[in-house]
Amino acid sequence: MSASHEENKSMLGRLWQGLTRPTARYAVGTLLVLGFASGILFWGGFNWSMEATNTETFCISCHEMEANVYQEYRNTVHYSNRTGVRATCPDCHVPKTWIHKVARKIQASNELYHHFLGTIDTREKYEAKRLELAKNVWKVMEDTDSRECRNCHSFEYMDFVEQEKRSHGAHEEAIDDDMTCIDCHKGIAHELPAGIIGVDGVPNMGNRPGG
Repeated sequence: MSASHEENKSMLGRLWQGLTRPTARYAVGTLLVLGFASGILFWGGFNWSMEATNTETFCISCHEMEANVYQEYRNTVHYSNRTGVRATCPDCHVPKTWIHKVARKIQASNELYHHFLGTIDTREKYEAKRLELAKNVWKVMEDTDSRECRNCHSFEYMDFVEQEKRSHGAHEEAIDDDMTCIDCHKGIAHELPAGIIGVDGVPNMGNRPGG
């Protein structure tokens, strides 16, 4: 038997021994490498799932959303406008900051529960729940000072000179009174519940776009 063959056999034996009976140093090193690799895989998978569920396509994969709020949104300026800038479902309803985004995703598990329960799986059921659902969203926006609205709209960058007189006055009043976007802009992307005052100051009767 050649010397090189014996050397290779010896190296394989030491490798096998190291794997089956690792020393403390090798054991710690192996754990660190495995832990690091597992962490990367977990983090990558977690972020992939976050982004995959943060698209308009995912949002309207539920019949309730596609048949109701999405159809209403398509008739508003947030969907189609002269500049071609579109605000999608997650732009308005999912925070940009990571910690708030995770919290929103956890909260959305309740929505999945009601999806499988069939709570609003018909138009009639949805309309019966419209006011309650709208109030829930308005409450979130009030509590966060319309955080998601401000991703695109900011008093700081508004050119009041270019705005219509009514808009100019309303925005100045909002600044002076420390108001938030949703105080005036309920119904900007979805139909309002019957009787609720919309952006034009006219009560919605349940059959017109709110934006």
